[in-house]
Amino acid sequence: MAADDVARLREAAARGDRDAKDQLVELAGERGDLGELRRLADFGNSDALAILVELAGEREDLAELRRLAEAGSRDARDVLLELDDAE
Repeated sequence: MAADDVARLREAAARGDRDAKDQLVELAGERGDLGELRRLADFGNSDALAILVELAGEREDLAELRRLAEAGSRDARDVLLELDDAE
């Protein structure tokens, strides 16, 4: 997807278009774009948060998981515990 298309999706999402939000989350997840997922999660998108936790867990990105856990994500905390138990 072209950068212009993503920009249009972001604009539509900012206006409250749920389909645009869903498409942004899907694209970010497919690309492994943690920055975009963070941005969406910070705006309260629970799907983006779930994918962000999943990707951070797969990458064993402890710093990201800690950041998310400190922000209140129980899923991130659970993944941190799982990774800690695996060691």
